[in-house]
Parts: sequence; C-alpha cells; structure tokens
Amino acid sequence: MKKKALILFNLALMTTMNAQSYKKSYPETKEINHVDKYFDAEVKDPYRWLEDDLSDATKKWVIEQNKATYAYLNEIPLRAQLKKSLTEIYNYEKISTPYKEGDFTYYYKNDGLQQHSVLYRKLGEDGKEEVFLDPNTFSKDGSTSLSDVSFSKDGSLVAYSISEGGSDWRKVIVLNAKDKSVVGQTLVDVKFSGIAWKGNEGFYYSSYDKPTGSELSQKTDQHKLYFHKLGTAQKKDKLIFGGDITRRYVGAYLTDDERFLIISAANTTTGNELYYQDLSVENSPIKNILGDFNSNTNVIDNDGETFYLMTNRNAPNNKLVKVNLSTIANDTTWETVLPETKDVLSVSTAGGYLFAKYLRDAVSVVEQYKYDGTKVRQIELPGVGTASGFGGKKEDKEIYFGFSNYVTPSTSYKLNVENGTSNVYIKPNVKFNTEDYISEQVFYTSKDGTKVPMIITYKKGLKKNGKNPTIVYGYGGFNISLTPAFSATTAAWVANGGIYAVANLRGGGEYGKKWHDGGRQFNKLNVFDDFIAAAEYLQTNNYTSPDYTALSGGSNGGLLVGATMTINPKIAKVALPAVGVLDMLRYHTFTAGAGWGYDYGTANDSKEMFDYLKAYSPVHNVKEGVCYPATLVTTGDHDDRVVPAHSYKFAAELQKKQACDNPVMIRIETKAGHGAGRSTEVIINETVDKYAFTLWNMGIKKLK
Repeated sequence: MKKKALILFNLALMTTMNAQSYKKSYPETKEINHVDKYFDAEVKDPYRWLEDDLSDATKKWVIEQNKATYAYLNEIPLRAQLKKSLTEIYNYEKISTPYKEGDFTYYYKNDGLQQHSVLYRKLGEDGKEEVFLDPNTFSKDGSTSLSDVSFSKDGSLVAYSISEGGSDWRKVIVLNAKDKSVVGQTLVDVKFSGIAWKGNEGFYYSSYDKPTGSELSQKTDQHKLYFHKLGTAQKKDKLIFGGDITRRYVGAYLTDDERFLIISAANTTTGNELYYQDLSVENSPIKNILGDFNSNTNVIDNDGETFYLMTNRNAPNNKLVKVNLSTIANDTTWETVLPETKDVLSVSTAGGYLFAKYLRDAVSVVEQYKYDGTKVRQIELPGVGTASGFGGKKEDKEIYFGFSNYVTPSTSYKLNVENGTSNVYIKPNVKFNTEDYISEQVFYTSKDGTKVPMIITYKKGLKKNGKNPTIVYGYGGFNISLTPAFSATTAAWVANGGIYAVANLRGGGEYGKKWHDGGRQFNKLNVFDDFIAAAEYLQTNNYTSPDYTALSGGSNGGLLVGATMTINPKIAKVALPAVGVLDMLRYHTFTAGAGWGYDYGTANDSKEMFDYLKAYSPVHNVKEGVCYPATLVTTGDHDDRVVPAHSYKFAAELQKKQACDNPVMIRIETKAGHGAGRSTEVIINETVDKYAFTLWNMGIKKLK
C-alpha cells in the first residue's frame, strides 16, 4: 500500500513538473517590425502576420500551438474523470419547445449525445413522429450544422440554411415540406440573414458581396436585401434594398397578413431605420417609417393599415405603440398601447393576444394583454427563471412556452390562451437533482457605487471557506441580457463541487438603454470594474478566494476576461477568454466588426477614443514582469465574426511576457467558428479541457 502511494505521489509530482515545464517551451512566435500610427502615437504590432489566415506560416503556428496545448492537457489526470462526469449529465433526451406549421407540429430533439439536434414533426400533436431534417447526415465529422429554418405561411414550403465549418456564410436549401423533395437550386453566400417568405412565390434574404481575398477575415460592410423567386437562378435574384444605400445590417420580414414587407436597416448593432413596402400594390415604393438610427424599433403586428411598433424611442425600457400608416412617419402620432415601466419589455403575439415579457432583475415576468392594452392576466410561471416562447398564429388557442433556470432543465408547457391554464408538455429526464442545489441572487456594489445583480449557483452543504473552485462569468455589452438558463456543462461544474456565478454587468440589456449606455464607449471601464467587483464580492464573502477564482466569457465576454486580467492580474488564478475581441485598435477592420463601433468606438474616431481604447485593449496591455493568471485562450480557426487573430496575438503576447509559472495556452478548434452549430463532441471536449485546466491550476487534483 505504501509502495502504491509512493508511486502515485511520484507520478503526480512528475505530471506537475511536466505540465509546468511547457511554459519554457512554447512554440516560437516570430516578431516583425510593424508600426501603425494613430494621431501622434506609434503603436507596435509585432504579430500582425498572424492576421493572415491564408498564410502557411499562420497555419503552421496554429498546428504547433495546438500540439503544445494538448500535450499539456493530456497530462492532467482530472481530464478523464471530468469527461465521464460531463458526458453522463449531458446524456439526456433534449426536446425543444414545439411550434406549429401547416398541419404539423415541429420540434427539435437530441437523444442525448447526438452531434446535432434533429428536427422532428408530427401530424397534429398525436400523429406518428418522423424525422424532418437530420443535420447529423450533413457531414461525416459534424462540422456542418443546421441554422435557420423558415416555413411559408401555409407550411407547405420550407427554406433552411446550413453552416459549414462554423462560418457565418450560409447555404440555403428549399424543400417541399410534404415529401421533403428539393425545390429549385441551393442558394450560396448568404450571411446574417433571416428568410422571409412571400406566399409560396419565393422569399427575401440578405447578404454581402463575397470578399475577393479571405472570406473569413476581410471586411464586409454593405448588406443587401434580395428576393429569390423559386425556380429561378440565384444570379437573377432581384436587389430590393441596399447598394445605393450603404448599410452594414439589413433584415426583412413580412406582416402576418403578408401585405407589407418590413425592412430594418442599421450601421451598428444598436439603432435602426425602418421601412415598409405595400406588396398589395404592384411596384409600390419602399417608404420610410423612421429615418434615423436613434432607436430600436420594429413592427410587431398589424391590423390592416394600423401598425403595432415595439420601440425604445423616448422609452429606454421599451414600449408598445400603434399608429395608422397615413401618419406613421410622425412619431408624435404614435398611441401608447403598453407603456414603458421600470422593467425592460419585449412583446410577442399569439392567439389574438399580446404577451408582454418583462425582465425584472434579469428574471422573467409575463403578462397577457388584449390589443387595446387591457390586461388579461399575469401568466403563472413555474418558478424564478427565464420564460421563452409565447409566440404563435392568431388563430391558435393553445401555444407553447419554455421555462428554465440554472438548476432547472428547460421544460416545455402548453398554455390555453383563453383561460390562462398551463400544463407540462415536455419535461426532460436529467441525471441532475434540482433539489440538491441553490441558485441565489445577490446585489453587490461596484467601484462607483452602482448596484449590480449576480446569480450564484452551487451545491447545498457547500462550506464558505474560501476554497471552492469558482467560475465568474460575464458579458457586459451590446444590450444583451444574461438570464438564468440550464446548461449541462454548468450542471457538471456545480455537481463536482464548483460555484458558478453570473454577473449582470453594465453594457448589457438587463435594465434597458441606461444600463447599456453605462457600459459602452467611454463608459466601457465600468464593465470591467463591475466584473472585478463581482469577484471581490465572492472572495470577501468566502465563497472563494483569488487562488480558486476563474474568469470566463466569450466574444465581447472574451474582451471582458482579457481586459480584467490585464487590469487586475491578481483577481483570479485562471482566465478563460473565448473567441474574444482582444485587439481594440483593429477589431473594426475585420469582417463585420465596424458595426460594433456603437458599443466600443474605434481608434479612428478621435485621439481621445484611441487613447481610451489603447488603455484597456488586452493585446496592448500585456506587460513585462507581471504574473498573469493561468490562461487558456480558446477560439475557432473558421471564426469569421471575431476573427481568431485576436486570440492568436493575445496568446503570443502573454507567452512572451508571462513572468511566472502560470501557463499560457491557446486551444484552436479546427473547422469551427464563433460558437453556433458546434457539435456535441466539440462542446464536451472543449468544456472538459477548460474545467481540467482550471482545476489543475487551482491545485485541485481530484473531483469531490
């Protein structure tokens, strides 16, 4: 027994030494003498060459970095245990909230570990279940995924889009829904687009001109709206909007009666112009509803020529108004149906009613109204969490909604719109007992005195001794709200003794436009202060301590992690920046990045904005002689939203300048993009690697 213990001790010691030794043998990243000039400042960019995703040198660097990373990860014994635990929790039947199209009820289902969820249908609700679309047949390696699915109003035709290798560029395929036969040709080079059917004649879609160089990194900033008539070649598709009017984001949809085409046009991710075209009149002109970008406004429904608009125009938390077409361009004629409240409003329609979904301290409250604004009832939800759905057709008497929180797997309910009663429709069977866990909301104080909500989830009986491995997750941008939702990956973390804390930082949409504005452009530092304060709250209250804290976030959240760890390197032991926006001086030069200027500002705007961005840009703030947290950067080599060069350059800077033994690794998923459409295998493997890296660097050698 003693001999066995000695062998295990020596093995653990050897593994630790080997893992740490990789710090001294990172793949070489050459430096070039490249200097950019911004106003009166010169900025070195020694790793500019990594921006060329087509070069052999960059491809070789990716291969060598992955070799080093996996050599490190393969030596962590916890990895196998974590994979077993996560796989067991992940392996349950997942069924989405259903919806009706034509005579069929459609829903997605994954039997547990299928690479992608399958779209099924039944005739009515009780008919025989059949596979409608199975994305697991799209590619052998699971790298091709199903994206948007859109049915014509009568449900007889369907257009679905696919993503290859995780790219935002899509192909669109049309089927006869009855027999699933292909109709017409496959459309290609479609990007950032919905599909809006015009009867069964054809549909509207959006795209950019294909770049002449790298389609994954070159700038795309002129979005166009087209109409595709079934049975014709794509090259004959009619340009409807764009070209003469340059807009970065253009989308379209039809009113429920299919009389009006609604076009939303924007240059940034916040604020849109709004247009309409009366399709009942041949060759009718496209007319303006709103000609500025000062609000987020959309048409929710119409009753003939009366439009219902959801808007934050003069209502930072949103309101619902109605207006006749004859005076719609004059916002002083808008009549309020649902007024602005202290809670952020979104609205859906179904069964001839309005469903007002309010966000109250990041959790859902749902109320049902008539179209004249008369309240019918508050919908009784099964708990505190996130309610989704409440959409349907005007004639529907029963609709569906979903409910979830961090410890409650997503459950579907059927709601009778006339009497308000609801019943469980689909409840998953998960190897995770909700009653064994606590998910509590707290409010902590940020640096400037602002109160910020945070939900902390952990296993009952946890001792607040400062030694619990804790992931602090955040986003803080683009008016996006983080609301409670069940995730098998999060469940695996808390099931193995971890704490998962989600902070609702400024920059998000949890408290409307004011909250968003409080964390953008010259207020962006507030977001990082909020995140640091979240970690400090957890540490001060003995949930955890710096040695057991990990920072996590993706995309804009990757920026959050990168900026926080360079501003305050001692706040956490581990950093997990995923697909992050990390070069704040050049983000706007790639793909659709220029559209993020509303949130960030750009280095070209002014000297003041350049100075502000440079002061927190993660790539530009890695300093010599500083001990940074153990860092696992993750990205995908086909990410054409936040190009992987951000992550490449940040990892190279950290590897060169790290002043202690904390490792800096970059894990680059191949044939993968920004995150959407990743297969189950890819999700599990990446999560396991993150958790193993995190626990190992916290000194945790076995699971509880």
